[in-house]
Amino acid sequence: MTDTTATETASPAAEAVDVETPFRRFMGEFFESKIAAVAFAAIVAIVGLALLAPWITPQDPYDLAQVDVLDGRLAPGAEAFAGYTMWLGSDGAGRDLYSAILYGLRISLSVGVTSGFIALLIGMAVGLAAAYAGGRTENIIMRIVDLQLSFPAALVALILIAILGKGIDKIILALVVAQWAYYARTVRGSALVERRKEYVEAAACLGISHTRIVFRHILPNCLAPLIVVGTVQTAHAISLEATLSFLGVGLPQTTPSLGVLIANGFEYMMSGRYWISVFPGLALLLTVVSINLVGDHLRDVLNPRLKK
Repeated sequence: MTDTTATETASPAAEAVDVETPFRRFMGEFFESKIAAVAFAAIVAIVGLALLAPWITPQDPYDLAQVDVLDGRLAPGAEAFAGYTMWLGSDGAGRDLYSAILYGLRISLSVGVTSGFIALLIGMAVGLAAAYAGGRTENIIMRIVDLQLSFPAALVALILIAILGKGIDKIILALVVAQWAYYARTVRGSALVERRKEYVEAAACLGISHTRIVFRHILPNCLAPLIVVGTVQTAHAISLEATLSFLGVGLPQTTPSLGVLIANGFEYMMSGRYWISVFPGLALLLTVVSINLVGDHLRDVLNPRLKK
């Protein structure tokens, strides 16, 4: 009697362990790489600092009431006119670089993640439609995708920004148009493999609706490569936004962004005031490299055949 009760009591726990095993296995494989673990920790720290920027910075660098021109171009470690220490120095307008970098990270991350997510949704829908419909529909869609990919993403975004003008919404739209084709091609390739498998053909023979087949059977098996591409493209979007802002065609000078901060200090490089551009550049480099390293290791974990 006691043994039976103990066995029945232990069964749910055993089942719970079995349910959690795939996730634990994935996390264990991911954190086997020290480089990936450090990169993931760096991303968490960067996102945390960006979110907490209003509470952990000595000033709002884009509030004119808090910025003093007398603090312009102060070296790292100098004391500001208001009495606090500018650990990373200040730029030509007197903005504390530590504060400006964290506020710039908020903009750069939001632009990269938002544009990447919207492009992912569009590319996923287009890729699934092309793979499942086949025939003339697939040919037309893929010719459009090929045409899009024949131009560099930076050139496409640059042309759109020239037409639309400056602004966060404008640059997000430009980055979405420049990126969606990457997602479409990735999803289409994965969906074609699943589309030809027997279980999909069996589901179609049973009269299951096309919508259910696509979203219940094909799409879940396309998520692994989509996650990897999404991670890499997010880093690409952040660096592309910084490039456009550095060239003066992205975000306006009144909007904090890592690209704008680097551009603001470029004219002072030859005079020895390196920190105005170098520190925002290092923040951008750390962000992009960390995201790329995590995406690269995700690829190896989700597809072990690609491991070196």
